[in-house]
Amino acid sequence: MDARHQPVLLAEVLEWLAPRDGGIYVDGNLGLGGHSAKILEMSAPHGRLVAFDWDAAAMAIARERLADFGDRVHFVRRNFAVISDTLAELGIAKVDGILLDLGLSSLQLDESGRGFTFKGSEPLDMRMDDRGGRTAADLLNTAGQDELADIFYYYGEERQARPIAARIVEARRSEPFVVTEQLVRVVEWAVPKRFHPKKIHVATKVFQALRIAVNGELENLARVLADGAGLLAPGGRFCIISFHSLEDRLVKQAFHDNPALRVLTRKPIVAGAAELAANPRARSAKLRVAEVGRGGND
Repeated sequence: MDARHQPVLLAEVLEWLAPRDGGIYVDGNLGLGGHSAKILEMSAPHGRLVAFDWDAAAMAIARERLADFGDRVHFVRRNFAVISDTLAELGIAKVDGILLDLGLSSLQLDESGRGFTFKGSEPLDMRMDDRGGRTAADLLNTAGQDELADIFYYYGEERQARPIAARIVEARRSEPFVVTEQLVRVVEWAVPKRFHPKKIHVATKVFQALRIAVNGELENLARVLADGAGLLAPGGRFCIISFHSLEDRLVKQAFHDNPALRVLTRKPIVAGAAELAANPRARSAKLRVAEVGRGGND
């Protein structure tokens, strides 16, 4: 196992996804390949996996890691929002399971140099896919004050969204935002000390909100939630690991509202004490699972 990445809730994912020989599975967030490797092992010798990720650096590592599985794994450098289109292109009508791990990998947080973390000073990029689209710096330097406030409030659930947005607009008049250190300073300046959270950095929610906005994460999740059940064979399972309340609410509601799905996890599955001790980043992970009925919408 790559020391930089411990796949969260691995045992629980394998239990609920239940990979089997001959099955076809989708890993919508390949990352460094931790979940995928185990799915391929459990579905040997004939199981197949279609692995999606739009992060080129992560995919390069995963390709090397999964090389021994040969043509049992098909790599797709796209966002999971286009799973339906991609499976159609590959001639795959139905799959036996879909896994989405919506978290960032340790590689992205610690080594990408794209501004996902507020530690140190990195370019304010935040794009998962560096082939195009606006960066976090573009957004900070061009969006209106109200748009920025809405991004921080709705995507980051940041209660100080309006004063932070006002300070950003004021600060960029002097110099454009280029690196993460600038944004951290402005957020620290904008939020009164009495409102600084005790358990997380004051800029955490702003960084989360910007990343979600830059990558269209909630829109992409909504699309795959709408398409996913229709891609699953009878008995196929949809497993999603979310890391913040916005994602978890979307998943919970979509599973509940879809008549083709039977919810298997009434409450989200969370990491146990042993995993939390080994991997503190698992503390906010929540796994929800639903299944397509084997005989109608049961």
